[in-house]
Amino acid sequence: MSVATSVTRDDVARAAETIRGRVRRTPLLDGSQLAPRLQLKAELLQYTGSFKARGVVNRLSALRPDERQRGVTGASAGNHAIALAWGAANEGLECTVFAWRTASEFKLERARGLGAHVDAESDNPSEVFVRLDQHIAETGSVLVHPFDDPLVMAGQGTVGLEILEDAPGVDVIVVPVGGAGLISGIAAAAAPRGVRVVGVEPEGSAALSRALEAGKPVAVSPRTIASGLDAPFAGANGLAVCRDLGVDVVTVSDEQIEEAMRRLYGDAKLACEPAGAAAVAAVLGAMVEGDSVVAVVSGGNVGPEIASAILARP
Repeated sequence: MSVATSVTRDDVARAAETIRGRVRRTPLLDGSQLAPRLQLKAELLQYTGSFKARGVVNRLSALRPDERQRGVTGASAGNHAIALAWGAANEGLECTVFAWRTASEFKLERARGLGAHVDAESDNPSEVFVRLDQHIAETGSVLVHPFDDPLVMAGQGTVGLEILEDAPGVDVIVVPVGGAGLISGIAAAAAPRGVRVVGVEPEGSAALSRALEAGKPVAVSPRTIASGLDAPFAGANGLAVCRDLGVDVVTVSDEQIEEAMRRLYGDAKLACEPAGAAAVAAVLGAMVEGDSVVAVVSGGNVGPEIASAILARP
């Protein structure tokens, strides 16, 4: 199936119809205990614990019969791996996921538990794509990209449609950013309605910021507590959407992310992962302001040792 090289609001609307009833419609929660006029899109309550399920379901729905027979593969440090394993299991597809040695073992074990074969032999994210390409050449397996596939981006953008339906007066949506799939999908859904979309990156993993400055994807070497945002580059499709729709990007420190995670846990009773707290970190740091702000709490997959260490710090 041929796909466009960019994502529009119509693409996101079609994705919403495709995935309806197959993923959760996550709630929009009051976040005023954290900041005035703040609401929280609780995507950590999604199937598989993150927004990634949306893009996976939309992409797998487009597979041809011959592609289904060859199985699917992906590259991921965790959340996409879990979502792809879950989606493939639901569809009866063989699934292989490529990760790197230092990836979250907690997340990779969840992918294995859902039936995926996990290859974590690479030393770094760049090597992952080399091994993945070799696997595809040898097996004919179909790549389900974690962030730079238009169908994946459109599926992830359904988060934005739900926000607009539940908060019709929203003027700012704040989104954690890794490879730019989620933010570009949300921007495609919301920016044409006059909503400002702001991305939040860790200081140690600013792939989209660097890509916007350079006008093209730039390889980075991520170093951040927010492993869900450590993409080695921002996707070309996501970059194009963010550039064309005027997406803004701010960066936050790991310390700010950890503080936001503690506040979400203690005040909002949301047990998110560090990546899921990035948008709230920007709001708490007064980097984003608006009359009606929605922060996307994008995921809740975090190992107990990491979570307990962050929550125990003063």
